[in-house]
Amino acid sequence: MTLNRRTLLRVGGGLMAATVAGTTGIAEAAGPGGPPKLTTRSPLVEQRADPFITRPVNGMYYMTASVPEYDRLVVRGASTIDGLASAQERVIWRRPSSGKLGGHIWAPELHRIDGRWYLYFAAGDAGDVFHIRTYVMESTAADPRADSWVLRGQMLTKWDTFTLDSTTFEHRGKRYFAWAQGEPGIATNSNLYLAEMASPLALKGDPVRLSVPTLPWEVQGFKVNEGPAVLIRNGRVFMTYSASATDARYCMGLLTADERSDLLDPRSWTKSPQPVFTTNEQTRQYGPGHNSFTVAEDGKTDVLVYHARDYRDITGDPLYDPNRHTRVQQLHWNDDGTPSFGVPVGKGGTIVRLSPLDAPNLYVRHYDYRLRVDGDVREVADSQFRIAAGFSGAGSVALQSVNFPDRYARVADSVTVRIDQNDQSDSYARAASFVQVTGLADNRAVSFRQIGDPAAYLAHDNGRFVLARPGSARRDRQRTSFWLS
Repeated sequence: MTLNRRTLLRVGGGLMAATVAGTTGIAEAAGPGGPPKLTTRSPLVEQRADPFITRPVNGMYYMTASVPEYDRLVVRGASTIDGLASAQERVIWRRPSSGKLGGHIWAPELHRIDGRWYLYFAAGDAGDVFHIRTYVMESTAADPRADSWVLRGQMLTKWDTFTLDSTTFEHRGKRYFAWAQGEPGIATNSNLYLAEMASPLALKGDPVRLSVPTLPWEVQGFKVNEGPAVLIRNGRVFMTYSASATDARYCMGLLTADERSDLLDPRSWTKSPQPVFTTNEQTRQYGPGHNSFTVAEDGKTDVLVYHARDYRDITGDPLYDPNRHTRVQQLHWNDDGTPSFGVPVGKGGTIVRLSPLDAPNLYVRHYDYRLRVDGDVREVADSQFRIAAGFSGAGSVALQSVNFPDRYARVADSVTVRIDQNDQSDSYARAASFVQVTGLADNRAVSFRQIGDPAAYLAHDNGRFVLARPGSARRDRQRTSFWLS
């Protein structure tokens, strides 16, 4: 039967008082994109800032990051991203008690180049912890956790000034080095630079300046561009970076270049006028930044790695607040090939997007708190949900909004499904609780039946997201079945 106004259900009546919603497991829905590729763990590792996770190397992910004491370099490894949370951490180097490199140790990055491991990091001196320069270590071992590291010295740049947050990437047969540095004559804390590499230990030629902090969101507290990270996709080279002070004002910007352009020509790069990843009050994530990129276990799904705090207010210098935690979440892509970062997600379980079987390129999303089904959802967080414990006892689930985690999908009337706050009423408990079942049109998908009515399901109806009674027609059953991705 065709889904129309006559088949929509009016929700009424009471049920038991709402229970506290927590996180529950979800059924996999292996649609065109397969089941969700990444179990979002927030945080992944506590008190690890400036996180860097490699792409898989011989079936292993390796992670390094700044420790709160700023006194050592650490590496952990696991066969999955989620496994890094509990993996044993190895100290591969400690700073000396005096002299060079005896100060703050910051922002290590781990790279596999030509069969060897290289670890780039920033270090101050014992007599001046902020005399920060970039150094490199090398290992010939297959496993970077092995005791085989050798300090190769400083990465020399054009100026002997404040230098940090180095990364490297290869593109079209050339290896590049990107970093942050204070340039003489420019009144900023740090700008972004790029140079070709002669080897993993040295630069080739003079650097080019890609970005200077000038926009209002780049100069909050300090004039900072730092922490570059590169991802090459869809015919473009994307370079994220972090800006402003390391408190709640810390955020991420984006530079973009055509992959065929001369990356050493600053004119090849375009700076996005607004930050792409910022503090979010609803999810209670503050100061997200200093990111890296990896890929999920499927080898295709891009993963954003970053740090953020769970609170805004900081006592003293935020640089010495230890609670910048490592977090990971899926990086999505817009239809035009540009990245869609969404919001820094809060604590909770796996995040999913729902696509109806009759329109697999569209997603359930909310707009002005109403749910509908759209394509090319540029505000990706509007289409992200967690399947949480429901409000009507064991066996019930609720669809929790990711960017408004205090709101859940609720059948508001015979036409509208909204995301609304829980008012603790019996009517809310019934209207926001569902039973997740195998998809009516495909056993690899899922359907959501409302509590108390075995014939009523959430459904896609020509762009609307409604509660309906599907008949036996395949088209109707497709509209009540959803892929999870």
